[in-house]
Amino acid sequence: MQKVWTATELEYAFLFTLRKVNSIGLEGFKPFFSSMPLDPYIKGNYRSRRLSRFTVSGNQLIKLPHGVFFQSKEYNRLAGDIKREFAELDDALIELDIFKNLVLAFSDSCKFHPEAEIGVHQIRISCSPENFGNPAPEGIHQDGTDFIGIFSVDRENIQGGETHLYTAKKEKPVFSKILNPGELLLVNDHEFFHYANPIKPQTEAQGNWDVFVLTSPSLLSE
Repeated sequence: MQKVWTATELEYAFLFTLRKVNSIGLEGFKPFFSSMPLDPYIKGNYRSRRLSRFTVSGNQLIKLPHGVFFQSKEYNRLAGDIKREFAELDDALIELDIFKNLVLAFSDSCKFHPEAEIGVHQIRISCSPENFGNPAPEGIHQDGTDFIGIFSVDRENIQGGETHLYTAKKEKPVFSKILNPGELLLVNDHEFFHYANPIKPQTEAQGNWDVFVLTSPSLLSE
């Protein structure tokens, strides 16, 4: 259930927004989440991840050279001050029109200049009855970028994973919602902290939450 406190909704409406991207058929994304490498920088073996960076030229994406991801400890207390390297997104995924539409939706919504770098994190959070999945092991945080887009691709046999936005870590959230497949949450990272609750399976089988997280700047360097 969406909860947006009335007094805050008006004040911060231009700083975050939730939209449904109707031009994207989600089924085309799903095969690319089934064989992803595990994220080696967190414990628990429940997060898989790929990462690439792009610029937008007109209606086209330009893929940039492989880079190293870096956040300071100020923003990531678990993996900050570490140069992290992830596998690139699959070339066949990048060639899909639905992928281009997603990146363009993010770029157009945030009104980026043509040289702006966009990082695209492809993430699967898995869970089982013995091992819950934690989308945000660093807790309530900012990423250290300008804008963030969180796009939900699929929620398979899971409960939880509600996304929250905060104006300060010790305040109540001003936005709380489970992001349904096809929804894109756009956030000004300078103004809000974000967090997502852990997920657990609805049945005894494994559960998965598949998302793309887009950021600009990309926080990647060669």
